[in-house]
Amino acid sequence: MPTYEYECGACKHAFERFQPMTSKPVRTCPACGSRRVRRLLGTGAALIFKGAGFYATDHRSESYKEGAKKDKPAAPAPADACASCKKDAASCPKGKKAD
Repeated sequence: MPTYEYECGACKHAFERFQPMTSKPVRTCPACGSRRVRRLLGTGAALIFKGAGFYATDHRSESYKEGAKKDKPAAPAPADACASCKKDAASCPKGKKAD
């Protein structure tokens, strides 16, 4: 349901009403009782997307997601990793440590 803005032509009292679109406009001023109330043109509610999550997770193509994965930096090898295969030196058949 939208919120409508009204203004009284007699006393210039401005007020808002939260009412269904099918309701008739308010005609009586709640402040002075005058029947010179008119509905104002409102700007409506704006939709704001904040943060990094909306576009990156909801509307990116699969090719973009794959490219983003490739662009991420690789995790550094552990200090006790094999120099040739970058696996744990204890489980590597060569057992060579990185320098």
